[in-house]
Amino acid sequence: MRPLLFVLLLVAFSATAQDYAREKRWAAEVVPNLVVGDAVQLRLADKSEFLGIYTKPDAARTAILLVHGIGVHPDHGVIGILRTTLADMGYATLSIQMPVQESDAAPDDYVSVFPEAAARIHAGADWLAAKGFTRPVLLSHSMGSRMANVYFERTPDAPFAAWVCMGLSGDFGRMGNVKVPVLDVFGENDLPGVLRADWRRRLKLNTIPGSAQVMVKGADHFYVERERRLAGTIREFLERLK
Repeated sequence: MRPLLFVLLLVAFSATAQDYAREKRWAAEVVPNLVVGDAVQLRLADKSEFLGIYTKPDAARTAILLVHGIGVHPDHGVIGILRTTLADMGYATLSIQMPVQESDAAPDDYVSVFPEAAARIHAGADWLAAKGFTRPVLLSHSMGSRMANVYFERTPDAPFAAWVCMGLSGDFGRMGNVKVPVLDVFGENDLPGVLRADWRRRLKLNTIPGSAQVMVKGADHFYVERERRLAGTIREFLERLK
């Protein structure tokens, strides 16, 4: 292989490679500062491990697996708030570290880590099943919602009882394996890519019984200062599923 071609291929690979060192830095920052919940290690089929934060209230009614957005950690932003707020409402929560890339990676670069993202969701569901929660709820935000969609595309027998999909940019992908109610949530002041496609997502939801679409008034993409209203919307949806 000519040297220049090798260098170009190496640069292209580096731009889209998964950044495990960044995950370790996130864990070193997050775990010592946890106030609510316990840090746990989840394992993939190749024996590699990743961080989860588990919170279980007394007599938890069900469990929720939380999947964060691009380049952050399982206690960041709206996911960090929801994992504790929903636990206060009586749900066990497991927020998991999703694959990250370097801080300058573009959203489209994350396609390369979608297979591992799907594997991590699968591992999270298995971990909750071992705790007695065989029909948890999947909750995802932003890039995490794209990852969750890919998980469903790859998993015809997904164990989840429902999917709460927040801030998905664009339309859903293939939904043939989604056989449970879906709540599509977005903010009134969400990103343009989320808002432009709300009608296309709604058309697909109309084919899935029990599904709904909700706009959170006054909320941006990250639901800043609207987190409790968001949590209440999620609880109302889950209560209707009983």
